[in-house]
Amino acid sequence: MVPADPVEEAVSQAFREEWGQVVALLIRVTGDWDLAEECAQDAFATALERWPRDGIPNRPGAWLTTTARNRAIDRLRREAVGAAKLREVAAMADDVVQVSPADSDDVPDERLRLMFTCCHPALSIEVRVALTLRTLAGLGTGEIARAFLVSEQTMQKRIARAKQKIRNAAIPYRVPPAHLLPERTPAVLAVLYLLFNEGYTATTGADLVRRSLSAEAIRLTRVLAHLMPDEPEVSGLLALMLLHDARSETRQDEAGVLIPLEEQDRTRWNATMIAEGIEILEAALRRREPGAYQIQAAIAACHATASAAAGTDWPQIAGLYDQLARYVPSPVVRLNQAVAIGMAEGPAAGLLLVDELVASGTLAEYHLLPATRADLLRRAGRHPEAAQAYRDALTKATTEPERAFLRRRIDEVS
Repeated sequence: MVPADPVEEAVSQAFREEWGQVVALLIRVTGDWDLAEECAQDAFATALERWPRDGIPNRPGAWLTTTARNRAIDRLRREAVGAAKLREVAAMADDVVQVSPADSDDVPDERLRLMFTCCHPALSIEVRVALTLRTLAGLGTGEIARAFLVSEQTMQKRIARAKQKIRNAAIPYRVPPAHLLPERTPAVLAVLYLLFNEGYTATTGADLVRRSLSAEAIRLTRVLAHLMPDEPEVSGLLALMLLHDARSETRQDEAGVLIPLEEQDRTRWNATMIAEGIEILEAALRRREPGAYQIQAAIAACHATASAAAGTDWPQIAGLYDQLARYVPSPVVRLNQAVAIGMAEGPAAGLLLVDELVASGTLAEYHLLPATRADLLRRAGRHPEAAQAYRDALTKATTEPERAFLRRRIDEVS
């Protein structure tokens, strides 16, 4: 096995940890979203050139921010935008400032300012989420397009139009006052949840899990929970993330193959994280303002508190999915409900619901639809049909760990 290049590893880690902060700082100062992204990209490219020669800096974030700032100054000077703006950019701090929630009553992180700006009500909710994931997390347009089940070209146009609308409407780069927070909150939570999901189960590539993204989503959700302590759905989302992330270390074997929930070693789940998630969830539920994230967290709690797969309360989970469908009338929710019903009432009952989804065509390219159907067929002892459904899922899966798992299942039922 060829050892990884330490500079490439350092740049990759810096991208995961610093991209959003660098871009957010540049946007705040220059007011130009495209310029901020381009200068940040230039800074990371420059790191790949210089760090092998000069060494990896002790504080990569500060180095990248300074380099990106200098690129912005050069660009603005060439474009003659005015001395006042140049002085503003030049005065930008050379360091990436990290402020803890306890340090300020204002927003404690540049990335949250950026997030709330992206989530302005003048933008559609899909565009708000997509723009924030692109700008804040550095996700590729293709990754975001897959999350929304649209083409990459369509998503690229949406993001470009969103940036133009922010510029033309002079949408302020700030967190709104308290009385306007509720109208922005759903989109901000959607951003955080998609960011977490992209880290928890990557949409593409060699890795199933991208821990830096899920960790960043949890960190930002904690900050948001501090900012909005009376909003139960923020707490519900934080609990949901913690309960899922507590299982992350057991989701792949040593070869990187996906391990399904029922086969995971529950003794290795993070008990501290589970306890914190349940405590946060219970506090949110006591407010008696149920919502989609609290319900999903309750489902995750059912799994997290079952000492063995056989002890999982599937009837309760099926009922919770029924409640969730009232808040999120999505075919993906119905697919998950079909799994729960299949476990609670038998695979035949689950297959009835799955076959309805297949007939509707709404999840035609979603690999988990044939994978779920295959698993229910396997449980029902209908192995030849299961093998064909697993093969169908294999053609649609986008990560190698998932493909490896599906190939293993095909071998088992063939």
